[in-house]
Amino acid sequence: MLRIITQRSEARTELRRICDRTHDDQVVHKEATVREVLQAVKRQGDRAVLHYTSEFDQLTLKSEDLRVSGSELDAAYQQVSKDLLDAIRLACRQIESFHRQRIPKSWVQFAEDDVVLGKRYTPVDRAGLYVPGGQAAYPSTVLMNAIPAKVAQVPRIVMVTPPGAEKMINPAVLVAAQEAGVEEIYRVGGAQAIAALAYGTETIPKVDVITGPGNIYVTLAKKLVYGTVGIDSLAGPSEVLIIADKAANPAHVAADMLAQAEHDQMAAAILLTDDSVLARKVVEEVERQLVDHPRRLLTEKAIAHYGLVVVVESLADAAELSNEFAPEHLELEIEDPWGLIEKIRHAGAIFLGYSTPEAVGDYLAGPNHTLPTSGSARYASALSVETFLKHSSLVEYSHAALQRVAGAVDVLATAEGLHSHANSVRLRVRNNLKPDA
Repeated sequence: MLRIITQRSEARTELRRICDRTHDDQVVHKEATVREVLQAVKRQGDRAVLHYTSEFDQLTLKSEDLRVSGSELDAAYQQVSKDLLDAIRLACRQIESFHRQRIPKSWVQFAEDDVVLGKRYTPVDRAGLYVPGGQAAYPSTVLMNAIPAKVAQVPRIVMVTPPGAEKMINPAVLVAAQEAGVEEIYRVGGAQAIAALAYGTETIPKVDVITGPGNIYVTLAKKLVYGTVGIDSLAGPSEVLIIADKAANPAHVAADMLAQAEHDQMAAAILLTDDSVLARKVVEEVERQLVDHPRRLLTEKAIAHYGLVVVVESLADAAELSNEFAPEHLELEIEDPWGLIEKIRHAGAIFLGYSTPEAVGDYLAGPNHTLPTSGSARYASALSVETFLKHSSLVEYSHAALQRVAGAVDVLATAEGLHSHANSVRLRVRNNLKPDA
């Protein structure tokens, strides 16, 4: 089931295939459907949101049903265990502590030539968080999206999530939202939820930035509304790449691979190792752990199509192949992970050592688990406080400072044929007159 490859050229071909697994012919058809949804919601507001919720989710809602009520929020606390509440609160503390270290600071520089330069950071006015739902529950996704927005001091945070049976939202999701400081929650999912956040409806407010993962329809909707609003990224199926040496525990490596594969039938799980014995043992362990797996059918599909074991000549070769793949999650299950880290250039998150499974990052280590996928770690980074901030440049020139650079500005503006650009400087420095002269 899990293939072992030893040829470098074949490994590169397979890694490219896995990286490109979301580029299928059906995307064009799905994008047309999403465009229709977006335009309908833009024109018709709540009416279109309710129509598509009925069509896609088989749920009949009224406008007044969209917002989760205060009583439902209160009741959620009675429906979760103390252990789960404690775990959510621990995760909140850990995630907030990490993200508070990431707050960029505004700055101003007073130069000796009477020039003041700086950068000023301010949060967006409204953030929209998309949390997948329906038949599953992802309180961790709530925390990973909401806490950076709160740390960034976004004044209004709106969350959307698709309801499950009987129009209910999983209580763990509602508790996580409240613990993270979010109480404006709407029961709607899919492309219609993204459209509502991007354009606004009678009930759901228009936001400035939308974050959070979803299915292909949600991802395409985020892609198409980008420009009207900001987005965090276009997240694809999850993936892990593990670099392991002979001392790695094959049962642990196999469990980490299956931890990704159980997400989705398009999830990718890849092992690069310089030890052929470990490679064989990991394949055996994957098969053994799949026997009684609760999500066996889905997980087997992912392993069969997007699982891979590559035997390389050295850990340096493994690092090179990893950089070409640019994984969302990279595990360094090797004796000296810090010795290899300098060779790693592209990865969403890096987990170092034998005792650091990617699962701790998913839930409460602190760094965000919303990460670049499908090779986008070559140029993109994790969701963070900066996602909810924008910066403005600050520039101030004294009259004397302007006089010193006026000639150069005049030359450059004239070279570009922009008369008024040049004139705006000339008028200020002509005859050495100050503004009040």
